[in-house]
Amino acid sequence: MSDLQLLYTEIEEDLRSSVRDLLGDRCDSKAVTRIYDGDRSLVDGLWKSLVDIGLAGLLVPEDRGGQGASAREAAVVLEELGRTAAPVPFLTSSVIATTVLLDSDSPLLPQLAAGDRVAALAVPWSTAPDAQLPVVQLEGGRLTGTVTSVAGAIEADVLLVLAGTHLYSVDVSAVRVTPRVCLDMTRQVADVTLDGVAGAFVLADAEPAVRRALDWGAALMASEQLGVARWCLETTVTYLKVRKQFGRVLGGFQALKHRLADLYTDVESGAAAARYAAATLAAGDGDAVLATSIAQAFNSDLAVRAAEEAVQLHGGIGMTWEHPAHLYLKRAKADQIALGTPGRHRARVGALVDLGA
Repeated sequence: MSDLQLLYTEIEEDLRSSVRDLLGDRCDSKAVTRIYDGDRSLVDGLWKSLVDIGLAGLLVPEDRGGQGASAREAAVVLEELGRTAAPVPFLTSSVIATTVLLDSDSPLLPQLAAGDRVAALAVPWSTAPDAQLPVVQLEGGRLTGTVTSVAGAIEADVLLVLAGTHLYSVDVSAVRVTPRVCLDMTRQVADVTLDGVAGAFVLADAEPAVRRALDWGAALMASEQLGVARWCLETTVTYLKVRKQFGRVLGGFQALKHRLADLYTDVESGAAAARYAAATLAAGDGDAVLATSIAQAFNSDLAVRAAEEAVQLHGGIGMTWEHPAHLYLKRAKADQIALGTPGRHRARVGALVDLGA
């Protein structure tokens, strides 16, 4: 194991501040809630703002038009996106799709870095990094098949599709994208149907690149889940400091103090797990796969618990549509089964450390 630096650097803190300020100005919870009524006007403008500060190409090397940053910086961005349940395709396009393309010489990569295009990897959002990968049929140079529950397909204008062992890019305009009603409509999934569609060759023997991208997605989603949990904890503590019942501030009741103390220690543990996963990816450390599954197994459940506590400890107001707590509970529950369930990742940890059956 290498000696990894887990503390945030000054550059990372400056990045956090910039992203938090932007989201504070342009990602109001009321606008996010309107997505559930079919108003997605927030998405394009917010994504353009993130593109303008260079986030679309954060993981793309500088010589290919990107920022040349690492998983550490991407993790910071995702923490902040999680704090606002931001409805943008950063994880699906700027992390997962981008990471797949790093092994190729596709002109699509600099286009993603510039924000000219948005991509999505055509796999079900529930696919774990070590799970069987879906493939479509390649017949006569054309792609045919259906991939269900693809995250990012609605925002994307190009899809990365596995056919056999090779990877192809397909314009979304040439396929049928059927949105599905989801618990978390801020990251809505859709079924993608290809019916004899021409695809552009991207990468041969693409399975290792796809699995690496799913690992990066799972590892960095742990930081998004951390952002969800931190918002829930901080917002609940703030509320309990001012809300009174029976003439006393609610935060003064010992039973509630114990619940918040337990949640705080879990959030700090989740922060360490997420940070270690990002740091191992950035350093190319041999523990990266293990760290990824540890972070996912822990933070998936952590985010759900934090969101449930936020709803319950806010009392009646926490269960209303007007309060944003429901946005975080929906994001947490949806993330819990994305890129592998906690149980799947715990089993993977067991296999990696040879715990046996």
